[in-house]
Amino acid sequence: MMNELEIARKKISEVDTKIAELFEERMKASELVAKYKREHGLSILDTSRENELISKNSALINDDTIKEYYVEFLKNTMSLSRSYQARLNEGMRVAYSGVEGAFAYIASKKLYPEATYIPYPSFEDAYKSVENGECDVCVLPVENSYAGDVSTVMDLLFSGSLYVNQVLDLEVSHCLMAPKGTKIEVIKTVLSHPQALAQCQGYIEKHGFEQKSYSNTALAAKAVKELDDNSIGAIASEETAKIFDLDILQANINEQRANTTRFFAFSRVLNTFPDDHKRRQNEHFILVFTVRNEAGALAKTIDIIGAHRYNMRNLRSRPMKELLWNYYFYVEADGNINTQSGKDMLRELGATCDRLKLAGTYRS
Repeated sequence: MMNELEIARKKISEVDTKIAELFEERMKASELVAKYKREHGLSILDTSRENELISKNSALINDDTIKEYYVEFLKNTMSLSRSYQARLNEGMRVAYSGVEGAFAYIASKKLYPEATYIPYPSFEDAYKSVENGECDVCVLPVENSYAGDVSTVMDLLFSGSLYVNQVLDLEVSHCLMAPKGTKIEVIKTVLSHPQALAQCQGYIEKHGFEQKSYSNTALAAKAVKELDDNSIGAIASEETAKIFDLDILQANINEQRANTTRFFAFSRVLNTFPDDHKRRQNEHFILVFTVRNEAGALAKTIDIIGAHRYNMRNLRSRPMKELLWNYYFYVEADGNINTQSGKDMLRELGATCDRLKLAGTYRS
């Protein structure tokens, strides 16, 4: 006859057997999640989804003390699931324009820490590498809070076949760097991208530095490393200094502290949020379109979006290269476009727009 301890251990053993079966079943489902994320260019980590699951599932536990441990159990389980997904997606190839250490490289690492990063010489080359299947996703800058739109990427958004499924706002902080052991007093010349030089103009003038332009901040840092001349420094990011083993002589030298570059992650498949009839503040979509060349055409289009209660956070126009004095429009709006209202809106817009593309959906 079993005593109480043996009975309890037998019960735990039975439960553990069930947990093992369910754990394997859950990890098999994670394989499908990993496949979907790779195809749609999504990051492994989805913080909002994890928080939602913790809130929903922990409510199933009645005992408040046990609930605390169950929350930890959920967090550990999801951490293991992320690790497994990262292992499955280890070969994910992410294209970016520039070289290792460039801001696009840094953005790629933040979005896809488990991936392989492939540099390309131009935005178009990185974009086409995803279109033709060389890479799974490309990370490209679309605008800077200081310098404005990146016109080439905006045009690719309109004319290309890829979709935006993730957005990252990367704060840009410039540092003055030089070969090991350099003192700031001996710096005579600084190298960097023209935008970075412009953003640090006050600092450069204050120190009387001569300035030379490079096509990329990381290339400037690489040149400083190779030249190994203590009179020549570079302006680039802190991470770039680490990559090229340079000393940071002074950090945060850009005049505009609120200097942010926005990056879009493009993939071949559009990600759509499920229609659960809930309006979430962190769901957004991007439309690009042309309207007929007639009075009130744009206003009618905007009215349709408003009539379906979608809040436009951004409206821009861009000239069409192939047609002089013709423009396409870019709209970014809040909400889930996969609802019935969203589908109806797209049908109505399709009847009034010459060209219409749902260019992306993302969560902030």
